[in-house]
Amino acid sequence: MIDEYDVIVLGAGPSGQKAAIQGAKAGRRVLVIDRDSQVGGACVHRGTIPSKTLRETAVALVGFKRRSGGVFEIPPSEELQVASLMTRLEEVVSGNEEYIGRQLARNGVTVWHGRATFLSPTEIDVLNVRGERWHARGSVIVIATGSQPRSPVDIVIDHEHILDSDSILSMTYLPRSLAVLGAGVIASEYASMFAALGVQVVMVDKADRPIGFVDPELSTRFVEAFGKLGGRFVGRVGVTGAQWDGVGSVVTLLSNGEVLRTDKALIALGRVANVDGLDLVAAGLALDARGLLAVDEHGRTRVPHIYAVGDVIGPPSLASSSAEQGRRAVCHALGLPVGMPAEFTPIGVYTVPEIAAVGLTEAQAREKFGSVLVGRARFDEVARGRISAIEDGLLKLVADPKGERLLGVHVIGEGASELVHIGQMAMMGGLGIDTFIETIFNFPTLAEAYRVAAFDVVKQREQIKKSAA
Repeated sequence: MIDEYDVIVLGAGPSGQKAAIQGAKAGRRVLVIDRDSQVGGACVHRGTIPSKTLRETAVALVGFKRRSGGVFEIPPSEELQVASLMTRLEEVVSGNEEYIGRQLARNGVTVWHGRATFLSPTEIDVLNVRGERWHARGSVIVIATGSQPRSPVDIVIDHEHILDSDSILSMTYLPRSLAVLGAGVIASEYASMFAALGVQVVMVDKADRPIGFVDPELSTRFVEAFGKLGGRFVGRVGVTGAQWDGVGSVVTLLSNGEVLRTDKALIALGRVANVDGLDLVAAGLALDARGLLAVDEHGRTRVPHIYAVGDVIGPPSLASSSAEQGRRAVCHALGLPVGMPAEFTPIGVYTVPEIAAVGLTEAQAREKFGSVLVGRARFDEVARGRISAIEDGLLKLVADPKGERLLGVHVIGEGASELVHIGQMAMMGGLGIDTFIETIFNFPTLAEAYRVAAFDVVKQREQIKKSAA
């Protein structure tokens, strides 16, 4: 017997969850299939939630020292267990699982737990833990199965000394030193977290800067902040080998001849689509050279009724962007309006300090408009920044050549992932730069940085008018 559904979603992470909810709200019969016993995907169980829970501890320790003016310091014990830094993790994870489960149930979404396999482009076989098999057919199928760490062919990841992003938090004790190979989102987040916890961290990558898709000005400030935490970034350098020496160190050989000896090493050199057991060939699909599923701007694969969203299609691989991809894919599949342009989807990188952005970078805006006006506000220019001891933060507004239309917002500093939403809403509402000058902000708040940056744009705008006159 085959159960018929309008939409079948493979995976219950952020992208799968939003895809399913969108289908249900459109009045369609929706099935979610997930191999885990609980919904939420890697985001809840192994990625976003656990790592951000650890980050909160790291930020609290650093913030306590800075806000007390260095009077009080809490040096981590050499025998400090990593698990003890995340004592609230079980509570946080279970809370998210329950919320997601209730939301799916409330919207009438059917959930099957088991391993899915394509029998054809429209039919799915599911094997559960009890050995039972179910079959379903879908008019629209959304692949949202997430990703898994990419394993280099020349480095053995033993998950004890040399770890990947799925096993890094399984360490028993906080290491004294850590080599992080890679400089993407995951690498940068963990590198800065452990540096904030007092670990000697070296981050190595072939790229010239970390988190290459963010505005270069933010990347530069992140590297500076990382250095203040005691970390070191080595760019434009490859890794020729890394192995446990069998005694007490991981030995990492760099292409520039440098040899790193650290307690542990984290391999964060990208991720590949998690499609093991799906039998993509039966669906008429295949992974590309990068180990990902290729899609068009709507998330549609080469099989018209099959969509792929989230980590399976590659960067930016962030929870917010993945969720929006899931929603937009189902809207397109069902012929519904997709809503606001994708450019209004914000990004948030939970490094120490945070990085967030929405809209065009300065370089992208210059390429599109020829010239732009850029307004900046350092957190030391607003009272809350000084009070909270986060003076090294920056808010950057990118405006059109006339200095009137807001094209992009870029923030680094604690609170960045919250602050960016003010700019996001302004862009979605078509509000101009002058809006921030005319708006009354609570005092003292970091939000006042919008007014400072807007004044910077206006000042340049007036100078251009005077020059033209």
